[in-house]
Amino acid sequence: MAAGKEIRSKIKSVENTRKITRAMEMVAAAKMRKAQDRMRHARPYAEKIGRVAAHFSQAHPEYRHPFVVSRGTIKRVGLILVTTDKGLCGGLNTNALRMALNQMKTWQDEKIEVDVSVVGNKGLGFMQRLGANIASQLTGIGDTPHMERLIGPVQVMLDAYKEGRIDALYLVYSKFVSTMKQEPMLTQLLPLNAAEAVEKAEHHWDYIYEPEAKSVVDSLMVRYIEALIYQAVAENLACEQSARMVAMKAASDNAKTVVDELKLVYNKTRQAAITQEISEIVAGASAV
Repeated sequence: MAAGKEIRSKIKSVENTRKITRAMEMVAAAKMRKAQDRMRHARPYAEKIGRVAAHFSQAHPEYRHPFVVSRGTIKRVGLILVTTDKGLCGGLNTNALRMALNQMKTWQDEKIEVDVSVVGNKGLGFMQRLGANIASQLTGIGDTPHMERLIGPVQVMLDAYKEGRIDALYLVYSKFVSTMKQEPMLTQLLPLNAAEAVEKAEHHWDYIYEPEAKSVVDSLMVRYIEALIYQAVAENLACEQSARMVAMKAASDNAKTVVDELKLVYNKTRQAAITQEISEIVAGASAV
C-alpha cells in the first residue's frame, strides 16, 4: 500500500502543522487582550492632547508654531509607515502597504518627492524593494511599544519639517475597529489643521503661559506628535495580534478539514486494497 503510506505521511504532516497554528492562535489571543487594553488606555490621552494642542496653537496669535503653518507649495513630503515585524497576520500589512503605495504614486504623478520613515520590519523590506528614500527606520518593537525607542525615527521627520526639507508629514497605520476588522488609515500630521479641531470643540480656551508661550507651545507640539505616533503603534500592535489570531484560527480549521478529507481518501484506498486482496484469494481458491 504505497499510496496508503503516502497519505498517512500527509495526514501526519498536516496534523503537525495544525498543532503549530493552534498554539500560535492561543498565544496571539493572550497577547491580543493586553495589546487591546494598552491601545484603549492610550486613546483618550491621544484625543485629549490633540484638542489641547489645537487650542494652544490658536490661543496665542502673536506666536505661530512651525507645525501649524502651512507651506504654500508642496515639493517634498514625509511619510511615517507603521507595519508589523512579523508576518502570519492575514492581509493587515498588505492593506496598509497598498494604501501607502497608492498615495506615493499620487504624489509621484504630482511631481512631489517622498521621504519615508518606517516602523516595522515588513514595511522596511517593502520600501527597500520599492527603492524608496528611507530617512529613518525602527524594527524589533516587540509586544510593548516604548516611547524612548520611537522618538528617534520620529524626530528625524520633525527636524526635516522644521528645517524645510519636507513640506508636510503623513502617517499610515492600521486602526483597530474590532477583532475581526482592522482599517488602514492615512493621517496628515503636519501641518496641524488646528482650525478644524477648534471648530469641533464646544468651548474656546485661553491660557496663561509660564515661563513663556513659545517654550510651552514648542514642547507641547512635540509631545502631541509623539503621542499620535505612539497611539498609531499601539493600534497597529492590537491589529496585529487580532489579525494573527483570526488567521491562525482559519489555518487550524482548514488543516482539520484537510485531515478529514485525507482520512476519507485513506480509508477508501485501504478498503479498495482489502477488497482486491479478498477477490484475489477467492479467485485463487476457486481455481484450486
